[in-house]
Amino acid sequence: MAPTRKRNVSSAKTAERSAKKAKIDLNSKVENILKSRKHANDTFDILEVLQSDEEEKTVVSAVNACSTLFCTLLEKKELFIGKLQEEEDALRGEFSAEEKYRIFMRHRYNTCVEILLEHLSHERHAVKENTLTCLMKFAAGEGKHPLEDLDWSEHYSFPRELISAVVERLLSKTTDNSLLISRFQEFLEMEDVRFYVMSSIRENVGQVMDKNKGAVMPIYQSNVLTLMSNISVPSKESELINFMVKQEAKHEDWKAAKLLEHKRVFERMWLGFLKYKLPSNMYKKILVILHDSILPHMSKPTLMIDFLTAAYDVGGAISLLALNGLFVLIHQHNLDYPDFYTKLYNLLEPSVFHVKYRARFFHLANLFLSSSHLPLYLVAAFAKRLARLALTAPPTALLLVLPFIYNLIRRHPSCRVLIHRPSAGDELLEDPYLMDEEDPAQCRALESSLWEIKTLQKHYHPDVAKAAMSINTPLSAQEDDISEVLEITTFELMERDLKQSQKKSIPLEFETATQLLRGGDVLGQHFCLD
Repeated sequence: MAPTRKRNVSSAKTAERSAKKAKIDLNSKVENILKSRKHANDTFDILEVLQSDEEEKTVVSAVNACSTLFCTLLEKKELFIGKLQEEEDALRGEFSAEEKYRIFMRHRYNTCVEILLEHLSHERHAVKENTLTCLMKFAAGEGKHPLEDLDWSEHYSFPRELISAVVERLLSKTTDNSLLISRFQEFLEMEDVRFYVMSSIRENVGQVMDKNKGAVMPIYQSNVLTLMSNISVPSKESELINFMVKQEAKHEDWKAAKLLEHKRVFERMWLGFLKYKLPSNMYKKILVILHDSILPHMSKPTLMIDFLTAAYDVGGAISLLALNGLFVLIHQHNLDYPDFYTKLYNLLEPSVFHVKYRARFFHLANLFLSSSHLPLYLVAAFAKRLARLALTAPPTALLLVLPFIYNLIRRHPSCRVLIHRPSAGDELLEDPYLMDEEDPAQCRALESSLWEIKTLQKHYHPDVAKAAMSINTPLSAQEDDISEVLEITTFELMERDLKQSQKKSIPLEFETATQLLRGGDVLGQHFCLD
């Protein structure tokens, strides 16, 4: 094994020396090209290394060499500006030596950009990361020194085509680019880059999804969501100060410099993405960030109603998470949502106590049921359904549910009839409440009672039994603070119980064994061992 190891070390050192030599050669070629135009053909050598299957460090060196070379040429304005002709036509045409050189280098620049865009799908992350940085340097260079012959009185200078091409490669259909997209986030802090990236995402999603006839594309849609999730729009116009390209005197009239335009593009981007069918796990990711990362940045948040209502109808955890967005639209944007409480009522099922979003659900449900203008039958239906579900709920959920029910009764004193309902003698009556009825107005909760809480007074967990006993005495006017028990877990409950040490000595009816199966012990009295 030793000789093999030596060969591996030796080959690694050889590769490293080769990479260093290649780097030196590339740097010297770049210097020669910039010093004298007679070395222009050396650009082919640099591009050949860039496109080769060399070692990772060698390709990275080629990327950096291209970055230095073409950023300098852009700055010196030594690339052809305007509509680029075919290289062969330019050589045959009546162009000066200066123009031919600029056309030649512009074609090399275009070739370099094409190779770099392909490298955004390279198998080595270091190559992809350096390539991304290089392309964004090119974008900044093109922004300051446009390659298009623009009429400055009518147009704005921004390398939109290059940014769109970068976005298209980031939104791969076959490769998870989350790591590369996280590297791209620093460029999204520039206002104009973010503005045109949002436009490019919207256009790309429309083209790709329509071509795929709206079918689910998990990897592609995951890349889109990752990129969009990294975009946040400033809250004030005055915060739009960090631009990659300045538009001089026309800057104030530029759409990328206006907050309202940012919000509109942000809104169209999200709506364009959410109108297509999504993978089921993606609904949860979006709904978790919707209320604080998406809705506040939209010019018209109410346009999200279709997506939220569709998510609310899905059921399970997705419906629970959709409550956050609906809460914002109902309370902040006066959304009128028919049958909202009926759907909320039907979300109350045994699984609600076991999902990871339980705390968020009960927090929002508490807010929705806090109004004193709710009809009595509705409040009674929620209290009764929760009481029925409590019979099979875990202790951690019961410590939340019982105070929740008591608060409902405190807010609506007429519901106290559920606590005390006189009946004739000791006759056992059938509970009229219809648990399977989906309409809270038809479930006959007001005709029933909260006998389930009485049952819980004999619960095995002492804290639950104690909480259930509270219903035997008149409820105080002050509501219980449920925020303290929203996040409680079984582990925390057990830890708390274990810390309550038992100080009493409990008498036990047995003789302490001193030896096994011998005279004088319990087993020795029953078995003859002689």
